Amino acid sequence: MSAIGVKSSNASLATFVRAARSSRIPYYLLAGGVAAAAYATYDNNNRNNYNNNGKGVSKAFLPLIGGGAAINSAVVPDGKSFADYQKLYNAIAAKVQENDDFDNGAGMYGILCRLAWHTSGTFDKKAGTGGSFNGTMIYGPEQTDPENAGLATARDFLVEFKETFPWISRGDLWTLGGVVAVQESGGPKIPWRPGRVDTTDRSKVVPNGNLPDATRDGKYVKNLFNRMGFNERETVALLGAHCLGQCHKHSSGFDGKWVPAFNMFTNDFYVRLLGDWYPKTIEETGRKQFEDSETKSLMMLPTDMALKEEPYFLKYVKEYAADQDLFFKDFADAFSRLLEGGINYPKTSEKFYFKTLEEQE
Repeated sequence: MSAIGVKSSNASLATFVRAARSSRIPYYLLAGGVAAAAYATYDNNNRNNYNNNGKGVSKAFLPLIGGGAAINSAVVPDGKSFADYQKLYNAIAAKVQENDDFDNGAGMYGILCRLAWHTSGTFDKKAGTGGSFNGTMIYGPEQTDPENAGLATARDFLVEFKETFPWISRGDLWTLGGVVAVQESGGPKIPWRPGRVDTTDRSKVVPNGNLPDATRDGKYVKNLFNRMGFNERETVALLGAHCLGQCHKHSSGFDGKWVPAFNMFTNDFYVRLLGDWYPKTIEETGRKQFEDSETKSLMMLPTDMALKEEPYFLKYVKEYAADQDLFFKDFADAFSRLLEGGINYPKTSEKFYFKTLEEQE
């Protein structure tokens, strides 16, 4: 395993991988109404004075938003435009590209996608709590949630951009890193908007238990994603991100990769899932997962297998296995919504579509 920051010496392999990603060909083929109204008036009058540390909020106004669901209004740093965020995207993407050989060839794609997913996946639509808005994963108990094990690597990878782009919030940085991971590995364009705001308020941190527990069954998966506001189709689409990266015994207790080309965004997860799988127990951790019968080198989690076992999920697995373009379309929509869970944007708010490094050559 190479250290972060060390560029791969295998230039020809890197060139092939980037070309395959860009071609999108799978590797195996090559609050209450009064409070809300008051906040809207306050927010319009103070938006330009509100920075990423949350300064500028009137103490007199805080009782109005205390209790009940939080009102997370997007706040874009003064004077920042699409060009500024494209520049940041490029900087992250360049560092990701320099680390294509990280984690035995997985690169940073899977772990950055997982960071964006997990900082957003705590959202509870009914309660209006959690999500990426406040960038709370640096605080306990969220930081030490067992489901977030290993994500310090991704946060550390991105921390330099908080220094070189001091106006970016944690939530914006972490979710943008996920967009970079998907797009630079050959995936679809992900609509993304800035506006998340750093907080030091520990009361904003949600308790553990909101992130997916990979040991569970289909009913659990359905209810968990419904809590975030997603239906069965969107649930299956979001789990397709398992085409990137791999699991490690020292963090999750599971071990292995889902697909052979684990640094390319494709629909191969669904194709592989429809094959034959057999139970396997990781001796060192006691975790139960599944091993493919064909190569005995791939794995699926219990929650992955639930997509195959439950008819309300299986039909979408089959659709995505047969049609990568459909998967890309549905994933882009669902992932964008996941990243924005619990954030209020003005109706006129512009969604950004970033160009990849290759598109800018």
